[in-house]
Amino acid sequence: MIILKSKEQIENMREAGKILVAAHKEIRKLIRPGISTWEIDQFVDQFLAEHGATPEQKGYNGYEFATCASINDEICHGFPRKEPLKNGDIVTIDMVVNYKGWLADSAWSYGVGTISDEAARLLEVTKASLYKGIEQAVVGNRIGDISHAIQSYAEGLGYSVVRDFTGHGIGQSIHEDPHVPHYGPAGRGPRLKEGMVITIEPMINIGTYHDTMDDNNWTARTLDGKLSAQYEHTIAITADGPLILTNQDE
Repeated sequence: MIILKSKEQIENMREAGKILVAAHKEIRKLIRPGISTWEIDQFVDQFLAEHGATPEQKGYNGYEFATCASINDEICHGFPRKEPLKNGDIVTIDMVVNYKGWLADSAWSYGVGTISDEAARLLEVTKASLYKGIEQAVVGNRIGDISHAIQSYAEGLGYSVVRDFTGHGIGQSIHEDPHVPHYGPAGRGPRLKEGMVITIEPMINIGTYHDTMDDNNWTARTLDGKLSAQYEHTIAITADGPLILTNQDE
């Protein structure tokens, strides 16, 4: 069942989004060769506490961390670790913030030090594919219109789109209906209505879209070992168009 949100509830989620964005802006300053994703995770945990918020992932189905930290060929749900990041790595930091019972979810990919042209291009295309999807998040369109916009853009540039992990509805629970795939034909799926709040979070790979799961049963990585990146926003569907609740440009 898709749960529509009132304007007040969307504003509550936007407040959670503001805290999440502030955390990402601080992470941007921290990312450098030598820092570990464990240190970043500890920073986020403390930062959220200082702002009256909590990390919704922590404790979710036994997950132990405030963030997911996926490095290089890891697609999503990478565990924070104590090994330092190296020059040339790319890392995606994903978090869900709970503020007064309402959630916001956003992932962002970062280059560590000086990255290759290939990695920089992957980040550019992945971020652009997110916004291609957001453009379609308007009342009257269907979920498939978002999916198709992302897939056609990324694949048109020679990249692949991960199939096994999707966006989703969100509100007072991390995962609500509907599922939001990042591939598939236009004109399919639930119709977008005012008050829906969803995440759009394309995971784009340089090589194959096929993935494999680590022994921890959380971390997915590319089957061919090539780079993967992800950008994610929480979006409210409004009569005035898509409202990005995790907008880093404000």
